[in-house]
Amino acid sequence: MREQTAVPDTDAGGKPDAAVVRDALGVGVAVGLSGFAFGVTSAGSGLTLLQTCALSLLVFTGASQFALVGALAAGGNPLTAAAGAFFLGVRNAFYGLRLSQLLALPRVVRPFAAQWVIDETTAVALAQPTRRGARIGFAVTGVTLYVLWNLTTLLGALGAEALGDTDAWGLDAAGPAVFLALLAPMLKTTTERATAALAVVLGLGLLPVLPAGVPVLVAALAAPAVLWARGRRSGNSAGTPGEEPR
Repeated sequence: MREQTAVPDTDAGGKPDAAVVRDALGVGVAVGLSGFAFGVTSAGSGLTLLQTCALSLLVFTGASQFALVGALAAGGNPLTAAAGAFFLGVRNAFYGLRLSQLLALPRVVRPFAAQWVIDETTAVALAQPTRRGARIGFAVTGVTLYVLWNLTTLLGALGAEALGDTDAWGLDAAGPAVFLALLAPMLKTTTERATAALAVVLGLGLLPVLPAGVPVLVAALAAPAVLWARGRRSGNSAGTPGEEPR
């Protein structure tokens, strides 16, 4: 009788399923716990418990949520605050274009999966060498993060009254800190670093002179500005005699 060998739960050349699940859980738990800070900040900015939880359940994109409640807490116009949050969330649409090809999910599943197209699920999915691994990473990260984020949002909103003055705890900085920690490792090229640096300069520099929420919108101009400067520089280099274009 021929002895049967066990087939590992992985595609050829991919990571074992257990390793993908472990990595996805690590990301989901680490980021999901920061929902507590959002719940506290949102409640401290004047939003009700229902409004705070609805933001996490329906919007579910941390940076946009923090931008919205931060602008409202600073006395910004609700429409301006919503616009800033919207433009921050637009990046998820571009993630979706890439993930739709990578995951190739059935049509009936796509509307539900779209809710989980965020920075963390995209990063975990794109890090996998196979489609099977990408699907597992996306699903596990999405479920873990969605459940934890909403649970900790609820706990944070309920605990806001017990904490008293939320500004004194500095929890409004937790959201941006988590976002920067996730973004920093992705800035690998000079163009990406220049774009991030210019966005920081625009956002912080205009904060004292523009209404709350507007500096975020202006900071978005950093990307086209850097790309324009890069194109202009490349054009000048190509036109220099004796120098080959890069």
